[in-house]
Amino acid sequence: MSRPEHPRVAAVADLLDEAGAAGEVLELPAGARTAAAAAAQLGVPVGAIANSLVFDAGGAPLLVLASGAHRVDVDRVGALLGVPPPVPGTPDFVRRHTGQPIGGVAPIGHPEPIGTLVDVELARYERVWAAAGHPHAVFPTTYDELLRLTDGTPAEVGTGPSAMSEVAP
Repeated sequence: MSRPEHPRVAAVADLLDEAGAAGEVLELPAGARTAAAAAAQLGVPVGAIANSLVFDAGGAPLLVLASGAHRVDVDRVGALLGVPPPVPGTPDFVRRHTGQPIGGVAPIGHPEPIGTLVDVELARYERVWAAAGHPHAVFPTTYDELLRLTDGTPAEVGTGPSAMSEVAP
């Protein structure tokens, strides 16, 4: 595969290589700022898309890698962490803490480590897809590899009676 042209995407690709990740970065012809858009272009279930959502947890960034099949329950996340419910990061907050734009935040490659929760819903899929630093770039991975790459904590973060149930995005 050729090296990605966008510098941020190339940096994520290099980090994936250094970490021994199995998948290669794929640049999509159309933007994939949402799980539904990414799933449609990749021909995969929306639940197999790992949304990278950056929250402001009392001034500190929190990355939640959530299945595209449901929404993050901020009350549940706050209770899990023992803090008030986190709020979605503003575009400036997200860029400051990740160096990447909303809609393209990779699970890795941030200026400083970010505490990360990885949705247990993603474990249902043999292959999951995550952003690679830009809304036009993604990479395939597995749930276990995502945990390893991010040093993340498995968590039930979704809405509904169980994070293991499919609900509309």
